[in-house]
Amino acid sequence: MATAAAQHALPLQAVPLPPPSDVRAAPAVSVIVPTFREAPNLPELVDRIAAALAGAGLSGEIIIVDDDSRDGTQETADRLAARYPVQLVVRKAERGLSSAVLCGFESARGATLVVMDADLSHPPEAIPELVRIIVEGRGDFALGSRYVPGGRTEDWTPARWLNSKAATLLARPVTSCRDPMSGFFAIAASRVRRAAELRPLGYKIGLELMVKCGCRRVVEIPIVFRNRRHGESKLTIRQQFLFVRHIFQLAVFRLFGRRPPE
Repeated sequence: MATAAAQHALPLQAVPLPPPSDVRAAPAVSVIVPTFREAPNLPELVDRIAAALAGAGLSGEIIIVDDDSRDGTQETADRLAARYPVQLVVRKAERGLSSAVLCGFESARGATLVVMDADLSHPPEAIPELVRIIVEGRGDFALGSRYVPGGRTEDWTPARWLNSKAATLLARPVTSCRDPMSGFFAIAASRVRRAAELRPLGYKIGLELMVKCGCRRVVEIPIVFRNRRHGESKLTIRQQFLFVRHIFQLAVFRLFGRRPPE
């Protein structure tokens, strides 16, 4: 499977077969990777995800949701799909990391959903432990954390560290976990399906899911967060303002069970 837009010819029978997604056994894990101009990172990322899943005996699929990068992402994904269970969804109109993750959820067939960045900052080798926490019922939400014992960041400037810590403090009204800014996490697909209306602002979809999916038991495992080797950061001032608005909306939701008026 290569792209979400691929068409499947109907067999010459009176009653058409169900689409292939209904015929294949559902994988245990769906890994959602939102991308925008991340083509150089994809071969190593997919290799490592596949190795981590295989090493843990987990069946899986990798869903790349791309915001029409036009940087070779589609061609790279097509090549990877010849070796691995990779699906590419290209979005032509909508943009943004959080909505890309929700788009990936719509295509996912796994019982456990994993979300991670494409820039190699998150270690794919930690995926099996995140999945185990969900499958074994030890937590409602499992995340890779920079700020629990054993976790750390690599070569961050003081300004970047302060920015992350300030955002963490801003998130205190909606969660007490140590690294609420983490974009590397796992959650049960069934919990997402039961969630209240998901309408994230900005790029921190994890916070939206923690609150709207009623995740009371958040389990953090230590990771080493590495700097990207290829491409550029997508964080902008506008995204930071949206984050503040998002925190306000989530705080209102936790207090009153509804989002504030527009």
